[in-house]
Amino acid sequence: MTSGTTYGNRKVAVAGVALSDCGRVDRATPYALHAQAARRALADSGLDRAVIDGFASAGLGTLAPVEVAEYLGLRPTWVDSTSVGGATWEVLAAHAADAIAAGHANAVLLVYGSTARADIKAGRRTANLSFGTRGPLQFEVPYGHTLIAKYAMAARRHMHQYGTTLEQLAQVAVQARANAAANPDALYRDPITVDDVLGGPVIADPFTKLHCCIRSDGGCAVLLVAEDYVPDLAKPPVWVLGSGTAVSHTTMSEWDDFTVSPAAVSGRLAFDRAGVRPADIDLAELYDAFTYMTLVTLEDLGFCAKGEGGAFVGEGRLLRDGALPVNTDGGGLAACHPGMRGLFLLVEAVRQLRGEAGPDRQVHKPGGRLPQLAVASGTGGWFCSSGTVVLGRG
Repeated sequence: MTSGTTYGNRKVAVAGVALSDCGRVDRATPYALHAQAARRALADSGLDRAVIDGFASAGLGTLAPVEVAEYLGLRPTWVDSTSVGGATWEVLAAHAADAIAAGHANAVLLVYGSTARADIKAGRRTANLSFGTRGPLQFEVPYGHTLIAKYAMAARRHMHQYGTTLEQLAQVAVQARANAAANPDALYRDPITVDDVLGGPVIADPFTKLHCCIRSDGGCAVLLVAEDYVPDLAKPPVWVLGSGTAVSHTTMSEWDDFTVSPAAVSGRLAFDRAGVRPADIDLAELYDAFTYMTLVTLEDLGFCAKGEGGAFVGEGRLLRDGALPVNTDGGGLAACHPGMRGLFLLVEAVRQLRGEAGPDRQVHKPGGRLPQLAVASGTGGWFCSSGTVVLGRG
């Protein structure tokens, strides 16, 4: 593969990535996690902070991203705070790459941080999301239609329509935990079995506790730059080859098909723009707030046919050494999930493509080669939005 398929007018590279402290972080504010991740990502890139002229952030601050940029001591001339749930960071990455390609910015920092777990523990917030009763959602809120119930309904429809089983959904959680076992940053690393998943307390039928993402603290950052900066980078670049975004619905009655997510659109766009096919991809980092999300995203991105996701996820296919490694850090089901997890997908994909994941969890393809192509795909709301980014090594 050639280094850097043209993305707009200028090629765009990932220059630096980093995590903040993650897992259980009781003594830091979300702002502190933003700053810690940003400093680490900048150090990872080898560039000076003066090159940053673009900034993207969402989920924190009254005037995001202005408030967070001020905290970090930045005065960007390009900003974005598009917030579409879990897909936010892939959408922001797509916007940033477009801006860099067009020359509207040269180096864009994406940064996120959340102390969701610590805040709930300290009583600073509740575990329930409150969406209010105005607008389209007013027709569902009175019936107690929670976010997890929306995902559960969709999973049940897939089971009814295609014969997907609870055991197959449980395999997603089992393999995510197996991938997390070798990740020192993962919050949960002990192995689990299908029986463990099926035997847990029911949260929303058909989901038991282990079908659902964990709650953690943490943050991360990604620095995207124009190709002009590549000679100055501390590490080989990872190129942004293509991206796609899409939205679907907010009210369940407006969702045409519970078994199809907007990743079916964002994925097609991203692959077409990158000039690659799903079969070319070496690893996938997918938003996994629930096991069903992983399964249906695999289908919609084209890794298997619609309705075949249940069979596809079996037999260890998603493991680090499986046919298609998925969520190699353990994902939101095991590693971390502080809120809008999408930026973590990009960090892990870049580390794997660089060969930096470490001897115990680095993905290697046949012949011992490093992976060449990765996809990161985030899903927001209850399959309301999707952003997909294709990344490649030089």
